[in-house]
Amino acid sequence: MRALRVTGRWTLEDRLAAPVHDVPFELPADARGFTVRLSYDRSAGVLDLGCHGPLGFRGWSGGARSEYTITPAWATPGYLSGEPEPGLWRVLLGLHRVPPGGLPYELRVIPHLSPPLTPPARPGLRPPPPPREPAATRRGLPSLGGLRWLAGDLHAHTVHSDGSLSVSELACLAADRGLDFLAVTDHNTVSHHAELPAAATFASITLVPGQEVTTDLGHANAFGDIGWIDFRQSPDRWAREVRDRGGVLSINHPVAGDCAWRHPMTARPPAVEVWHWSWWDRTWGAPLAWTQIWSAGAAMVGGSDYHRPEEGHPPGDPTTWVLGGDPLEGLRAGATAVSATPDGPLLLRHGDDFLVVGGDGLVLWGPDMRRAVVGDRVTVPARPGPHRLETFRNEVMALCT
Repeated sequence: MRALRVTGRWTLEDRLAAPVHDVPFELPADARGFTVRLSYDRSAGVLDLGCHGPLGFRGWSGGARSEYTITPAWATPGYLSGEPEPGLWRVLLGLHRVPPGGLPYELRVIPHLSPPLTPPARPGLRPPPPPREPAATRRGLPSLGGLRWLAGDLHAHTVHSDGSLSVSELACLAADRGLDFLAVTDHNTVSHHAELPAAATFASITLVPGQEVTTDLGHANAFGDIGWIDFRQSPDRWAREVRDRGGVLSINHPVAGDCAWRHPMTARPPAVEVWHWSWWDRTWGAPLAWTQIWSAGAAMVGGSDYHRPEEGHPPGDPTTWVLGGDPLEGLRAGATAVSATPDGPLLLRHGDDFLVVGGDGLVLWGPDMRRAVVGDRVTVPARPGPHRLETFRNEVMALCT
């Protein structure tokens, strides 16, 4: 079956006109699958790759891949398998980096009369983690009105975008860290959602469906089993769709280098990833200052933004704590806290009190509070507003909403 070949040159003007362009194509009526291959000089620029079918979204891999295959039974991670429906298909091309002289490219769409064989499974699936106590039991945290404190991480990636671990491998790693839940938030795709239930059972951990809605002007996590959020739309529309479908939207790493948040919005999402792994110098007050100006009522959360082991910041660095029957319930209620690790100093708003665990020698700071913490387990009457634990040199050690 003949392949479709398209060549061209993306220009800086193309990128300024629209960050994502599409190349339409039609499959032969008897095609049972297809492969898309993109080639360009990767030393000169960055092109993102994705797919939109006649009936909707079929996948995204950003700049992490130069090829994908979709068949009825399997698809490249990041893409959705299924029968290739008739009609007009589109290769999505994100113009992430285009030099002033332009970026030549070649695109090939190869139809398959017979679907290619399913690739072999990744070898070496590790045994499941050993049984462990819930984090609240391990830290001696009380329940409140039938709700319990849950420890987790709200930001992690797998092979479905630019991570190096499978969903199961990531789930086992998070369980080994003593986390109760993990949100899997691959970039601009939901192809990993189908794998979450089996991986959660295997690793005995709660896995929260997520998508990191990713653009050149900022990233946001959409939490919940709510389907795909179109990153090409405006952030106000992301917020409406996430809310209307029962999910929670969080602004990610708002002051983190070239991923800082620069989108205008008329409404404020309910959560902000104040504590991202890149906040390594926590005497630097910019994340707290940004959040205070953005929305005084936002639920503060943390995220490791885990991609691969060699980066040196595992799931749970930092750890987000939520009080609820499940992680999303706690997020919706804004009952959150953040600690540096699952076993680090902890500050919780627990009913009418602050509960400080492992904070001996730190200082409890709030809008109207400055108080030295004496003892490893301290209860203090709570005051309104976000609070934090700091060292004597103003290094943030824990946060609570």
